[in-house]
Amino acid sequence: MSHLPKIIKTNSSVSQTMTVQVMDEYGDMMEKEIACEHPLTVYLNWVEIVTLMTLGERPSALVLGYLKNQGFIEDIDAIESLIIDWETNSAAVITRENTDGLEKKLEKKTVTSGCGQGTMFGNVMKKLEGIQLPKPSIPQSKLYGLLESLTHHNETYKAAGAVHGCAVCKDTEILSFVEDVGRHNAVDTLAGEMWLKGEQGADKIFYTTGRLTSEMVIKVAQMGIPVLLSRSGATQMGYELAQKLGITMIARAKGHRFQVYNGVENLILDVKGNTESLSVEDAHKPTHKGETDQQHPGHQQGGNK
Repeated sequence: MSHLPKIIKTNSSVSQTMTVQVMDEYGDMMEKEIACEHPLTVYLNWVEIVTLMTLGERPSALVLGYLKNQGFIEDIDAIESLIIDWETNSAAVITRENTDGLEKKLEKKTVTSGCGQGTMFGNVMKKLEGIQLPKPSIPQSKLYGLLESLTHHNETYKAAGAVHGCAVCKDTEILSFVEDVGRHNAVDTLAGEMWLKGEQGADKIFYTTGRLTSEMVIKVAQMGIPVLLSRSGATQMGYELAQKLGITMIARAKGHRFQVYNGVENLILDVKGNTESLSVEDAHKPTHKGETDQQHPGHQQGGNK
């Protein structure tokens, strides 16, 4: 039986939004909500690791997910305790794992393109070498159903904007949704939750409102999730890593629109005039000389807008 860490929280808490007075273009004053941003300094066995700027919604999961994704902790059973203290804006993790040489490891880091300057520490990619992710079949109809389900979330974004949302999903169900000021924080929070619950990612879909960068692809691969879905676009390195790691990458997904950047063979077009289930790969093959992709139902025209 897994030994879960003892999680201690002080009586202090933080707000996700606050109300401020703003003036519009007509000179009228109004109240608007804005997202709050809180520093949370993470310590591992009393060594300062990083200061995260966060909404503070689920700090325990965020800290654990961050330490796991950065490769600082391998075994959740080795964690003795986690103390969240908003009075000092700190999170202290005590583990039985050997953490000698942390300072040297901290010297080797790459600042990523994530909002709030996320970081990926040494040798993360080496650990992903040889990873084998499943190749799911994704009906277009279920993808549309999932996108519809996602429209009922993003509460902080709807109220105040300035945040990203991420979700772990299965078929059309949202298993867990979280918002934060940076998408890398949101994905770390969900990774921490899955780690605490002992959940596997093989049958899951990961959704983000942010762009699909190399950092997002790496973190989703670390979670063992084979499908990455976003309403935004993709970067060159994110695209190339998705190809290398075998992640189905679906971008510009909103309403009944989407663009499959990698893993087209995993999409089943069962909507918009298709009488039979048809893979995207087959749907894009001309049926006779001179026929173009524009004549195939379900083809999404346009590039990366």
